[in-house]
Amino acid sequence: MQPLIDHIQITVKNMAQAEPFYDKFLEIIGFDISKKVSAIIQEHDLYVVEYLNDNFDFAICSPRTAFRNDIVHRRKPGAFHHLAFRATSRQEVDELYLKIKAIGAVIVHPPQIFPEHGSNYYATFFKDLDGIKYEIVYNQPI
Repeated sequence: MQPLIDHIQITVKNMAQAEPFYDKFLEIIGFDISKKVSAIIQEHDLYVVEYLNDNFDFAICSPRTAFRNDIVHRRKPGAFHHLAFRATSRQEVDELYLKIKAIGAVIVHPPQIFPEHGSNYYATFFKDLDGIKYEIVYNQPI
């Protein structure tokens, strides 16, 4: 088996708030928003919006009603810590950073070298409206 990702599903607190953000964010990083599909699965107390892509699909899901008021925290056991997307250059990291900042993402770190991850590790970190953390990274010598 090749260790390839088929799809990723992220649970967000508020679908009405998250969907417009993810429409913009995923388009910035190369998803075709016209390929978006959604479903309500009553028996699972679930509303899901899936963004289809040839590389992998990305979905946002509603929380179960019982968990709707829980606080999002990436350090909880079983929680999603963060997801890093690979850029093709430092310039692309810079360009994506500006676009991501413009859609209202919470910037954790603007583009810079993170020596604790290696001498070429150039990245920007940001959070969505729920505080879910993402990264755009380029990790090659220039």
